[in-house]
Amino acid sequence: MKILALDIGGTAIKAGITDGTGKIFDLKEYETNAKNGGPYVMQKAIEIAKSYEDFEAIGISTTGQVDSKKGVIVYANENVPNYTGMDVKAIFENEFHVPVSVENDVNCAAIGETHYGAGRNHNDLLCITYGTGIGGAIIVNRQIYGGSKGLAGEFGHIITHPDGKLCACGQHGCYEQYASTTALVRAAKEYREDLTSGRIIFAEWQKGDEKIKEIVDNWIDEIVFGLVTLIHIFNPSALILGGGILSEPYVADGVNTRIYSKVMDSYSNFEIARAEMKNTAGLLGAAHIAYKNLNQ
Repeated sequence: MKILALDIGGTAIKAGITDGTGKIFDLKEYETNAKNGGPYVMQKAIEIAKSYEDFEAIGISTTGQVDSKKGVIVYANENVPNYTGMDVKAIFENEFHVPVSVENDVNCAAIGETHYGAGRNHNDLLCITYGTGIGGAIIVNRQIYGGSKGLAGEFGHIITHPDGKLCACGQHGCYEQYASTTALVRAAKEYREDLTSGRIIFAEWQKGDEKIKEIVDNWIDEIVFGLVTLIHIFNPSALILGGGILSEPYVADGVNTRIYSKVMDSYSNFEIARAEMKNTAGLLGAAHIAYKNLNQ
């Protein structure tokens, strides 16, 4: 069975054909140009889909909060204007006349990692991505746990610093205000204005700037604080950590070194792994969900 998978992100739209074996064929990638708004993004995704033939279903991974039962965007921030309320499932089913499944991008990536990547040997795990914000997904018995409305997993909005920094969500002290890549860059720029990205921060630190090391170490501590809370709530067998900044060995090693001493002994039987599937996890996850929905 051929399934068309689409991954609609704020930066890029990726597409490919899958056959259920964990492989993607005819992979394509285009700039989203998300600032043009939700209707523009939908039309662009449709045009990309039309470049493929002979698929029997469509699986869509998308940015934003998603009601996966209805296939509707519940909320999307200003990165994609006028995307909130978009009935993605209906739009694609009306256009292509095949079954369509729609799920949040972090959930799709988590499913991709669970079945084809770093989580393949685990049934109950958490996936957390660190970037502009912090995204999360909960896997129970190798399936997404979505909560009452399919929105579970907003780990970035755990309160780790009461009365702390104002978050875009309207609350103060959210985890992503302290442990995201954005938070690291913000802290580094307070020290030196030229430290404008994670790549630059680590390159400058390699030159021997100990103050940068101190900033990075404090940031790793913030990552660990949030993860300890999640471990004590969910008792997972694995934490799959994603985001480009996690490719820095010092970060991954730092998390591993510090976290076990902060977790109760009875919760310490877990593995921390870096995401393996990179830019194909969302596509594979979206296709897997579409395939499962077809066979229910």
